[in-house]
Amino acid sequence: MALSTELRQAKLRRLVETEGYPNVGALLQATITDSVCPAICTTETCSYTCEMEPDQDRGWCEECGTNTMQSALVLAGLI
Repeated sequence: MALSTELRQAKLRRLVETEGYPNVGALLQATITDSVCPAICTTETCSYTCEMEPDQDRGWCEECGTNTMQSALVLAGLI
């Protein structure tokens, strides 16, 4: 599923807020070398978050039951 730029940015902002970072850059810098990364469901009506592999682009969402979880690094286009 191709995400709109607006939805991608909104999901990244939500991860920043949820994880307690001051901005997207700080979140990415803190997680780029880790073995797990914050991830968020990319459906418009769900914002479930959890830790997943940094390259996750179709992870299982426990909240809405779909394979729509993406890591922050994937959302930001780094992976």
